[in-house]
Amino acid sequence: MAFAQRSITAGTSPGSDPIKVMVVDDAVVIRGLLTRWLGEDKSLKVVSSHRNGKLAVEDIEKSNPDVVVLDIEMPEMDGMTALPLMLAKKRDLVVIMASTLTRRNAEISLKALSLGAADYVPKPESTSEVTTSIDFRRELIEKVKALGARALRMRGPARTMRAETSAGRTAQPVRPISARPATDTRATFRGAAQPAGAAAGAVKYQTRPYSSARPRILAIGSSTGGPQALQEVMREVGTAMNDVPVVITQHMPPTFTAILAEHMGKAALRPSKEGEDGEVLKPGNIYVAPGGKHMIVEKDGGVAKIRLTDGPPVNFCKPAVDPLFDSVAKVFGSASLGVILTGMGHDGAEGVKTIAAGGGSVITQDEATSVVWGMPGAAAQTGVCSEILPLKEIGPKISRVLKGNTR
Repeated sequence: MAFAQRSITAGTSPGSDPIKVMVVDDAVVIRGLLTRWLGEDKSLKVVSSHRNGKLAVEDIEKSNPDVVVLDIEMPEMDGMTALPLMLAKKRDLVVIMASTLTRRNAEISLKALSLGAADYVPKPESTSEVTTSIDFRRELIEKVKALGARALRMRGPARTMRAETSAGRTAQPVRPISARPATDTRATFRGAAQPAGAAAGAVKYQTRPYSSARPRILAIGSSTGGPQALQEVMREVGTAMNDVPVVITQHMPPTFTAILAEHMGKAALRPSKEGEDGEVLKPGNIYVAPGGKHMIVEKDGGVAKIRLTDGPPVNFCKPAVDPLFDSVAKVFGSASLGVILTGMGHDGAEGVKTIAAGGGSVITQDEATSVVWGMPGAAAQTGVCSEILPLKEIGPKISRVLKGNTR
């Protein structure tokens, strides 16, 4: 599994309303197992379970779930057909797609994100593997809790005060990135930055100036909500990356990362692929860390090359952002430009400090436009980022910085 959080205790705080969950899966054993796992967590409440999308859609208004765990392949009505019907009935519904690790299902899962699903959870291939997979169980519960807690915050200030993210901060409502308002609510002041949408008196984060060196590499880290955010950033950067290679670590399993690389290429209209061990980095090319491997950059014979390693997970992730950022800082120093986008956890926080210590620059996504402000929030809290920006501003800003303009 490419992504696993440290614990399964994050989510709503004691005394807050439980997150209501609907489970939709045609396999009775899997449906029962997921229902039991979720029901064992006191911050969650399984309000209904169904064997196909049709029954689930009909029950949305009655059960009124906050989160739906939705299987893709089901008889009578599959998950992709049910998804828009569910969202039409409840606009703030969080839908997490569940699918096995096939190329077809990976493509469908990524398409579901563009249609309004909040995230996906890759299921092991067989029922026996599902029942014994600790990583799958952990990831499922973490995502239901993190995304569900954010859904509760949409329901009024009382819940907003009670519900907390695993980072201990309130966050904005969960909506698909494509559906977010394109308003500029960023505020900057005297060497510090305030996340978009932050209220008066909210925490202010220290920032540092951009490097005076023109970047020779762009390194990006992301997780939950990352595929859509990456696509928007790559679309905006486009030909501005002609003179630099782009290396990306997105928390994803094998197969998914290969398809993600294809999507990045289409968005940027640039060559894009999974990184290969020993491959020389070429300007204008995009390299995505393959699922299940850490991707780093090394200098060999005067040229920068990709190295894939099979070491243990870092920050409970594989691939992880920190090893990539650490290696980029070592090879490119002050000519490094790092970006942290939406995601759960804190992967990348140490890496941005390494980039900053080497004289490089870091941009992180703001809270209002992040699906989950875990990774970017942790990066912002280091105080070494150059800017904290709404998603729609990150691509244009990267383009300017790559051209030597940091204004």
